[in-house]
Amino acid sequence: MYHTESNELSSSKLFRRHTGAGWRFLPLLSLLLGLGAAQMAAADTIHAVGVEIEYANVISQIGGKYVEVSAIESNPNTDPHTFEASPAVAREIAAAQLVVRNGVGYDSWAKKILAADPNSKRQVIVVQDLLHLPDSTKNPHLWYKPETMPAVVKAVAASLSKLDPAHAAFFKANVQKFDASLKPWYAAIASFKAKYPHTPVAVTEPVADYMLQAAGCDLKTPWNLQAAIMNGTDPAPQDVSTQNQLFKNHQVKVFLYNQQVTDSLTASFLNNAKAAHIPVVGVYETMPTGYTYQSWMLAEVNALRAAVEHGTSTTVLK
Repeated sequence: MYHTESNELSSSKLFRRHTGAGWRFLPLLSLLLGLGAAQMAAADTIHAVGVEIEYANVISQIGGKYVEVSAIESNPNTDPHTFEASPAVAREIAAAQLVVRNGVGYDSWAKKILAADPNSKRQVIVVQDLLHLPDSTKNPHLWYKPETMPAVVKAVAASLSKLDPAHAAFFKANVQKFDASLKPWYAAIASFKAKYPHTPVAVTEPVADYMLQAAGCDLKTPWNLQAAIMNGTDPAPQDVSTQNQLFKNHQVKVFLYNQQVTDSLTASFLNNAKAAHIPVVGVYETMPTGYTYQSWMLAEVNALRAAVEHGTSTTVLK
C-alpha cells in the first residue's frame, strides 16, 4: 500500500495497488469493488483510476483527501507489456469517475474497457493527447519526459474541479505545490547536462530515453535493438553485436538496464557490462514501492550521476 511521504503533498483517502498476484485489500475494499458506477459517483470522495501507478500517484497528490485512487499496473517486479485485465479490473475502471492512462499503445486494453462502457460523466485523460503525440510515437514511456507531469496534474485538477467544484481552489493549490516539487529533479537534470554533456550510454530498451535525452546523454544502443527488446521480437544479430562492442571497447560510460523486462539477451548484456566494469543503473517502467513520482525520477538521475562520477552501480532503487 502506498502513502505519500510527510514532506510531499497529502495522499488520497485510499490508494490501492493492483499486482500480478491480485488485489492487496484495504478495509472495505471488497465492498467498494461491488458498488456500481452510480453508487461510486454518489460517494463523498471521487473515485479515480491511474492505469499506471505513476499517474495514480500524482492524482493522489492533487486530489488529496477528496479522492480515492486505484493503481492498476503497479507491480515493479512484473512485465507491464504482458498485463491482462481481469474482470475486477474492468469493473474498477468502468466505475471510475476519473481515469488517467498513458496512451501510445501502452495500455490499449484500458481504452477498450472504457469504450465498452461509455459514460458521459466520466473524465478520461490520455497523456498522449495532452502532449499532442501521434500514434506513431516510438517510445511510450511518457512519464520520463520532464514536461509530462506538469501537463498531467493541470488536466487532473481541471477534471477534479468539474467533478467537485467546491474544492477547485484546493486542487489548483496542489498543482502549484506539485510543480514546485519537481524543481530538484529539473535541477539535477540541468546540472548533469552541464557537467557531463554528451555522456555515451547504452540501454536495453527505451524506458528512460526521454530523461537521458533531456540530460544530454548520447544513446549509443541502436534504436532497432531497443524496439525489438521492448516489443518482444528477435533483434538483428548486427545490432546485438554493436551493443556488445560498446561494452567490450568501453564506448559507453553507463549501462541502463530495465529491471522489469528481462530475458537471456538482456541478462547477457548485463553480464558483459559488468565484465567490462561499466557501471549499471537499473531503471523501471513501474514506479517502485516507497517512492513518489518526484522522488523516483530524482533517484534515477542521482544514480546516473553516481555512475558517471564515481563508477557506482545502482542496479536496484531502494
